[in-house]
Amino acid sequence: MTLFDSPSFEGHEGVHSFFDEKTGLKSIIAVHSTARGPAAGGCRMWPYASAEAALEDALRLSRAMSYKNAMADLELGGGKAVIIGDSRTQKTPALFEAFGHAVDTLGGKYWTAEDVGVSPADLMSARKATRYVAGLEGHAAASGDPSPVTAEGVFRGVRLAVRRALKRDLDGVTVAVQGVGHVGAYLAEKLHAAGAKLILTDVNEQALAEVAARTNATVVAPGAIFDAEAEVFAPCALGGAINASTLPRLKARIIAGGANNQLADPEIGREVFERGMLYAPDYVINGGGIINVAAEIRGLERGEAFDPAWVAAKLDRLMVTLEEVLDRALAEGRPTHEVANEMAKARIAQAAAERLAA
Repeated sequence: MTLFDSPSFEGHEGVHSFFDEKTGLKSIIAVHSTARGPAAGGCRMWPYASAEAALEDALRLSRAMSYKNAMADLELGGGKAVIIGDSRTQKTPALFEAFGHAVDTLGGKYWTAEDVGVSPADLMSARKATRYVAGLEGHAAASGDPSPVTAEGVFRGVRLAVRRALKRDLDGVTVAVQGVGHVGAYLAEKLHAAGAKLILTDVNEQALAEVAARTNATVVAPGAIFDAEAEVFAPCALGGAINASTLPRLKARIIAGGANNQLADPEIGREVFERGMLYAPDYVINGGGIINVAAEIRGLERGEAFDPAWVAAKLDRLMVTLEEVLDRALAEGRPTHEVANEMAKARIAQAAAERLAA
């Protein structure tokens, strides 16, 4: 099957591959849509098993970014970059400067930011070669690490889902959090402060122990998190956590977390619905980070300082959108991910039509 035949390629405007022999950079930048504005999405560095696996991840993530930015009501399209490599051993400033050159060749069609395996310091190296970098520090429009804002949106989404499905607040509710990286750790602390009981896991044992100590959480092995006795399952690691093998093991009534592409495929989303579980679509609930990044891009383009009030208003609006998704899904008797996909596609199509008519 060729790239053009792949279901994940559908709707993409372009896919760009880059190789720099001197630094070892192997990168793919996927641009799904620029209908609402320049494509924006983070850069992920991961030791993919193959170039095909990296491409598939880039395609799925870029499409999710289009939907995420549309549902967050941002003047941004969707794109994503991946770098093939181990961020623990293969990172160099020169490699990220080469990545910056790659981003710059797209002429502003794509803005990059941080994602798994990439830090603000890495992006500072990329910034030497391109202006199309967000999530930095040290200038008036800087938004810094978007993880706290992502976690705030996920926390609000979990709370909303609990109120809808369990008819109660978070106090005393057990939440199983898979992954305590930046977003997962911030989310765990917010949930703990709200009175939730936590079950945590992560492959990083040191980070896991530190977060568990701060939140009085129970720790389980990575594979055991799917068997946890919890009302809420919060995936905050890599995608595909909800699949044919893991779904039957979940005891949770609610799936709501910070990870991207939580459903392994659309059919799994329908099975979640048929099991009577409430799924908060990931690209809606975790949109806080890109809202923060969008505020930085907005400031850089306008020559203005970062505006926290603008971010707060967008985050409030995001929760209204999540309620709209849940309301429609309930009224129509349909899975939430199908409703959210329709809403996102409609917003993108409307923007494309308006641009064509202008």
